[in-house]
Amino acid sequence: MFRKIFLFLVVVAFIGATYLLVMYFYNKSTSTPITHKTDKAFVTNITKKTVATGAIVPRKEVQVKPQASGIIEALFVQAGEQVQAGQLIAKVRLVQSISGKNNDNISYNNSRNQVDNAKINFNNAEIEYNRQKKLFDDKVISEQEFNRSVLELNNRKEALQTAEQNLVLVNRGILQNSGGVANDVYATVTGTVLDVPVKVGSSVIERNNFNEGTTIATIADMNTLVFEGKIDESEVGKLKEGMSLKLNIGAIDGKTFKAELEYISPKGVDKDGAIKFDIRAKLLLESGTTLRAGYSANADIVLETKNDVLAIKEAMLQFGKGEKGKDSVFVEIETTTQKFKKQLVKTGISDGINIEILSGVTKNDKIKTPPVKEEKKNN
Repeated sequence: MFRKIFLFLVVVAFIGATYLLVMYFYNKSTSTPITHKTDKAFVTNITKKTVATGAIVPRKEVQVKPQASGIIEALFVQAGEQVQAGQLIAKVRLVQSISGKNNDNISYNNSRNQVDNAKINFNNAEIEYNRQKKLFDDKVISEQEFNRSVLELNNRKEALQTAEQNLVLVNRGILQNSGGVANDVYATVTGTVLDVPVKVGSSVIERNNFNEGTTIATIADMNTLVFEGKIDESEVGKLKEGMSLKLNIGAIDGKTFKAELEYISPKGVDKDGAIKFDIRAKLLLESGTTLRAGYSANADIVLETKNDVLAIKEAMLQFGKGEKGKDSVFVEIETTTQKFKKQLVKTGISDGINIEILSGVTKNDKIKTPPVKEEKKNN
């Protein structure tokens, strides 16, 4: 009984294996063969461009800083206003120089002592002058001796005035007999006030050799705007001054602006591991067009243009090793139905979609196109 069951199982397994094998070869023989699509070369115009990123900035922009340290007492302008060179924009209240509790008012006390000494010397000179004048009137002394007292009196008088001026400068910030005041801040150029980063009551520091000073206002000429950007070292050698640019400004959709390249930096800088070169282009704005400083922009720069050239889709190119292990560029050309051969090609310029073919392909050749990969759907 056991032997009959074993033989039965062996027969069933053999029949099952035979069935699976037959179905495998049947499905393989009846499966649809892969069909490769082909395309031909065509004649078109190709423009090679590069893009530089940057911003719109005024050509002339200055920062106005105080000539003396102190506290903002008054502001006479605000951002957006037009100012003229020499216009008063702020007033600074000067503060006395202090260096600690035990040294308060050192500058003031020194100036006060200088005034007191100058007064004493002037009073003595005045007394001597009056005495000498009386003797001169009585013809007791000569005119030469009298003139010496006059000269001494004038010197002492001038020294007193100088000491008093220094005292006023320290105490109130006023420079007498100079036609102006040290605590008044004036616009140095004509233009638009872009920013006033300080407020009334803010402390400011004067500009000197050791400190760049506090900016009271930023003024720029908004009538002469330029584009400043950076370009990769691989493209900078193809640029030259006078080239036309098309600017796309992020804040203004659907409109491009013309510009002309006027400066290419002679030295590159390392930015994020790549060498970049600064460029500048002047904007050629139409009458009535208004832009704001600081707009981010991209500049399209045409490097090369070729018209009526033979081209193919760049996706048709394949890369591999040719003779002697050298890198080669080729396409697959159909010889008979769905039979292809490799054909080396020589390429020219590319715009990222189409690429120029210099040799290796004709307009009648059927070129194999790469299959479109279907994206896998996530369950």
